[in-house]
Amino acid sequence: MYKPKSKSIGALGLIVALLMSPSFAANTNTNASNKSSSTDVSPVTNGVSQKLTGDSDTVTSLNKLLPTIKYTTDNLPKFAQKVNSDSWQKGVEVNRSMSTKLQALLNWNQSSVGPIDGYWGKNSQKAMQAFQKARGLKVTDHLNNETWQALTNNKKLMSQPVLVGYKLSDADVNMETTSIPAGAEAKAKLEGMYYESVSEALAEKFHMSEKYLKTLNPNAKFEAGETITVYNPGNPNTKPISRVVADKATETLYAYDEKDNLVASYPTTVGSTETPSPSGTHKVEVKVHEPNYTYTGEDGNQAIIPPGPNNPVGIVWIGLSKPTYGIHGSPDPARISRQASSGCIRLTNWDALALLGTIKDDATVEFK
Repeated sequence: MYKPKSKSIGALGLIVALLMSPSFAANTNTNASNKSSSTDVSPVTNGVSQKLTGDSDTVTSLNKLLPTIKYTTDNLPKFAQKVNSDSWQKGVEVNRSMSTKLQALLNWNQSSVGPIDGYWGKNSQKAMQAFQKARGLKVTDHLNNETWQALTNNKKLMSQPVLVGYKLSDADVNMETTSIPAGAEAKAKLEGMYYESVSEALAEKFHMSEKYLKTLNPNAKFEAGETITVYNPGNPNTKPISRVVADKATETLYAYDEKDNLVASYPTTVGSTETPSPSGTHKVEVKVHEPNYTYTGEDGNQAIIPPGPNNPVGIVWIGLSKPTYGIHGSPDPARISRQASSGCIRLTNWDALALLGTIKDDATVEFK
C-alpha cells in the first residue's frame, strides 16, 4: 500500500498531498523506461481523436490518461464548414474563422495555444513563435507566408477537420457536479472538486473555452443523444520528454526529447512577484494523477481539498527535486499566462495530462 506523501507549494504554505492508487500506478508507468516505437502515429486522425497507435510506454500511458473522441463531419453548420476549408492569405484580416483554423494547426503541430477560443491573442502568438523556434524559422510577431507553409506542409494533417460533430453520451452529461465555494475549509468538505457544470466539463474535454463552446452551440441543451459542434483536439505529442524549460519571459514551457529537439510547447504561468519560481536546474521526482491539495493557514491549521479538475493544482502534479515545487494543472485554463502562481509551473489540465504521459521519471526541469 502506497503511503501518501505531502509537498508544500511555494511561500504561501500550500501543500499537495500526493495520493497514488494502484490504478494510477498502472496509468503512469512511473517505474518503466520509455520504449521507442516506429509505429507510433501522431497527430493525424480519421474520425477518432486521442486514440494513439504503437506500443511505447508513452503511447500506453497517454491512451489511459486521455479520453478517446469519436467524431463526425456530417451535417456540420456553415461556420464549421468555413473553418475547415479556410486558408490564410497575406494581407487578409484574420477573422474568427481563420483564428480557429490557425489555433488548431498550431495545436496539431504540438505548439499549444491553451483553450481554443477563435481569437488571435497572446497565447496564440506565443504558440506561433514556439513553432517557429522549433522549425528554425524567423521568430515574428505576425503570421507570414513561411510560417503558414510550414504549418500546412503535412497533407494528411491538413485533411483533418478543425470543427466536428460529436454525439453526447450518457457519460458526458450524467456526471457529478458541484458548486465550488471560496474558502479552503469549505472546499475540504466537498466529496470532490468536480466540474461545476456539464458545459465546463465538455469545454475541457475538447480543449475549448466554455464561452466558445456555447457560441458554437447557441441552442444546445447538452443532453445525451444531442450532436454538438466542437473542436477536434487531434493527438498529443508521443515522443518521450527528457528536458523541459520553463521560460518566465515568454511564459512558455518548452519540451525536448533525448536528442534535445524541441518537440512540444505549452503556455504556462511561472511564479509571481510575491512568490517567484526557483532558478536553476532540477529533476522530476514524482508524477501523480488526480492529487489532493492541503492548504495550511496562517494559524497552522490545515484543510485537505479533495481531487478533481477544479482542485487548485488541477488533475496533475509532477513534483520536482526542488522541495515544494512542481508542474501542475489548473482549475481555470482561460487564465493560463494571465495569472500568478505560487512559484510552480501551471498548465491547462489537458496539457498537463499530455506532459504526464510523456515526461521521463528523471527528466530535467530548468527555470529560465
